[in-house]
Amino acid sequence: MSNKKPFQSGAPVKDAFGQLGTGRTLLLGLQHMFAMFGATILVPLLTGLSVQVTLIGVGVGTLIFHFFAKGRVPVFLGSSFAFLVGIRLITDPEHGIFAEAGLSQAEKLSYATGGILVAGFVYFALALIVKLVGVKRVMKAMPPVVTGPIVILIGVMLAPFAIQQSADNMTLALISLGIVIVAAVWGRGMAKVVPLVLGMLGGYGVALIMNAVGMTNPDGSAIFYFAQVVEADIVGVPPFMLPRFNIVAILIMIPFAFATIAEHIADMVILSNLCEEDFTKKPGLFRTLIGDGLATSFSGLIGAPATTTYSENVGVVVLTKIHDAKVVMLAAVYAVILGFLPIFAEIVYTIPTAIVGGVSFILYGMIAAVGIRSLVENQVDIGKTKNLVIVAVILVTGLGLRFGPTITVSLGSVDLPIDRLGVAIAAMLGILLNFILPEEKIEAVEVSETVEADEAGEVN
Repeated sequence: MSNKKPFQSGAPVKDAFGQLGTGRTLLLGLQHMFAMFGATILVPLLTGLSVQVTLIGVGVGTLIFHFFAKGRVPVFLGSSFAFLVGIRLITDPEHGIFAEAGLSQAEKLSYATGGILVAGFVYFALALIVKLVGVKRVMKAMPPVVTGPIVILIGVMLAPFAIQQSADNMTLALISLGIVIVAAVWGRGMAKVVPLVLGMLGGYGVALIMNAVGMTNPDGSAIFYFAQVVEADIVGVPPFMLPRFNIVAILIMIPFAFATIAEHIADMVILSNLCEEDFTKKPGLFRTLIGDGLATSFSGLIGAPATTTYSENVGVVVLTKIHDAKVVMLAAVYAVILGFLPIFAEIVYTIPTAIVGGVSFILYGMIAAVGIRSLVENQVDIGKTKNLVIVAVILVTGLGLRFGPTITVSLGSVDLPIDRLGVAIAAMLGILLNFILPEEKIEAVEVSETVEADEAGEVN
């Protein structure tokens, strides 16, 4: 029996369609779209950005990535959750940086997407450094002891929003949460890959039944509003939004790029092992970083959230053992097509907030858990004083500044709200401490001396 794979990443498109057949290839593309869909649309539902524009952002962004990666890497770029905290810090009506500026929510979001656009260029800077000094030296500046706590910090900072959204209808939230847990723990095949999608679909089905029998939310409001769906056009131009730029919003957004860059590198290593090709060398981490960064900047340009490589789609590659990137590109085309269907977006908007909140219980916890897993898998020894100090300073700085008193520093004509730059300051302190703190020296004890001491103790 041959061990040869069905086809390798980067194989000609005729091989993908020829070996699998057109019908199966189209279905495989749908499977990849289905895998990314639930998490991708959650970001606009959580932030107020457009579902249509988001789908076009991730679809075109994925195609941009594959252009630079020479169609070799089977990865999909979906909406990034790492940037959620940054968007909240900019747009929150009570605690955001524009809370007292009298701006509309749309205007605040445009400043957030402007920050996302600039954050995308961080990838370019890092790609250039990778090209000049190599991957290993770059990773010394961002080891797991720094990136892990930052990811934990992002998940923990998002946790209050899951409770806030679930409060509209806690019953629906708990049902959705239960479905996600069941799918994630006991699911098989695709069910285990897309637990968030199943949580939303299952919760939505229960909500439809509750609405049909006349039940309402605890405050007496209706569970569903379908008026917008009835009025929506089937095909139409998405509500693109041009970015605006503010130095504080940009400074808030930039640090989150380091979290997604660490995720990008991890996914490239995982996919390299799966496909038995070293993607960090060919097409090269230099090219994949540029593709990912340009995709994020493109999303910010049109009013969509930042993008990042999706582990859900890596899971589909593991499940199907089909490594051809053309199948993933097909999923990107599907996403773009859906982006031009307003009626589809309006159906998505009918998802009750409580369902999104219930799913977010797991989602935000998963973000923090990924940071913890990074520390464990990379065998970061917290017992070492240096590592302990770095982790402690990152977590306390990020959380303390975010939930502490308002602190503003004036630099000329610019007022910097330090309490809103907690993640940025925490990241910088982590990188700095990693460079300046010495490695802990373990003093060797002579075996002979130890044995002699033990023997002496036994005699006495």
